[in-house]
Amino acid sequence: MNYQQALIYINQISSFRSTTTLGLSRIQQLLERIGNPQKQLKCIHVAGTNGKGSACAMLQSILTQSGYKTALYTSPHLIKYNERYQIDGAYISDEKFAQEVCFIKKHYTQMIDEGFEAPTLFEFLTAICFHYFAQQNVDIVLLETGLGGLSDATNIIENPLLCLIMSIGIDHIEFLGNTIEQIAIEKAGIIKQNCAVVLYPQKNLVYNKIADICKQKQSPLYDLQNNVKTKILLQNLEKTLFSVSTKYFQYDMVNLSLLGEYQIQNCITVLLACHVLKQYGFHLTEQTILNSIQKTKWQGRMEIIQHYPIVILDGAHNIDGIIMLSHSIKKYFKHKKITLLIGVLQEKEYQKMIDIILPMVDIVVLTEPMSSRKLDIEKLEKTMQYSHKKILKNAHVIEAYQTALSITAKKDILLCCGSLYMIGEIKSAQM
Repeated sequence: MNYQQALIYINQISSFRSTTTLGLSRIQQLLERIGNPQKQLKCIHVAGTNGKGSACAMLQSILTQSGYKTALYTSPHLIKYNERYQIDGAYISDEKFAQEVCFIKKHYTQMIDEGFEAPTLFEFLTAICFHYFAQQNVDIVLLETGLGGLSDATNIIENPLLCLIMSIGIDHIEFLGNTIEQIAIEKAGIIKQNCAVVLYPQKNLVYNKIADICKQKQSPLYDLQNNVKTKILLQNLEKTLFSVSTKYFQYDMVNLSLLGEYQIQNCITVLLACHVLKQYGFHLTEQTILNSIQKTKWQGRMEIIQHYPIVILDGAHNIDGIIMLSHSIKKYFKHKKITLLIGVLQEKEYQKMIDIILPMVDIVVLTEPMSSRKLDIEKLEKTMQYSHKKILKNAHVIEAYQTALSITAKKDILLCCGSLYMIGEIKSAQM
């Protein structure tokens, strides 16, 4: 099986089948057939509605630069499946990816032939993650959940080294529940008995629910809910300089390359995770931590891909993500005219997303992400029926992007957001 054949095969597997029930039975059966490679791995399990990817990118940089062979399993990808599997920042090769698909396919097919329920696409991809990283003898795995936590395929691991829970908000309500409390319980499902938990600052209802779960499971909780003093020293399109003091640590000068108001809090949460890892014997010096944070890159999150005009790609695709993005837009581009290119998926709370972002922009271009779950532009346009702003439409993402670019003056801003699928299409066209 070559790479193209591997892609054809995995694209035939549906990840959102209506008949699929939530649970770990399928991934458990599949992993047992390949020798339970997950049991060989030391994992930092990362959950949350927003911020998982950025936090993992910073941690990957820190751990790699500290001499640890560091694996990262992340989703979704923007351009290629290879992006989901990284070791020390390098993607899995096309050849290795094809080999892994071929290996897992054999056991996947046997399961179906024996009458077992077929694993979902994400479960198939997660099995690759565990097998590949175990074969590569990595020191540590940064393991991102795909959806929620409790019933997520990654939650098959039994004894994570650390659980890191980032910002929790409303998203994927068709799977996780339609209240913030229900979603918090799902995300907190990754917490295991006696496993340390690092928690991003949360709404009180979320914090209290997770604190209760930690108490029940005798899991030490490290949080940033109170007594955090942050001072922004410099913030522009090149970097953010800030100092931070908590009951756990103090840093006088953090140089953060990731853009966005929200990245400051993501970074502070990562610093807390480093504090806990040092207690567990990881050799992480302050200088290495700071140098690594300064060098961290992460695609599709307040990513500037062009100047004159400035073109920003941001994968914000839920209410909290759009709120965070809007804060950043106010900070960086307060007096600029902004063209918005947006496409969303139909299960998102798109009316609320539009209500938040629309007042901040001058012209809107609507499009449709390349996904079976896309929201058609006619429905998206109805969310703006009372707006007097100029609205253009093109269902094809690249054509819509070119239109948006052509109507944006060199001194102004083109903001692309609403869907990671859309961001991936734009990035792919830039290659």
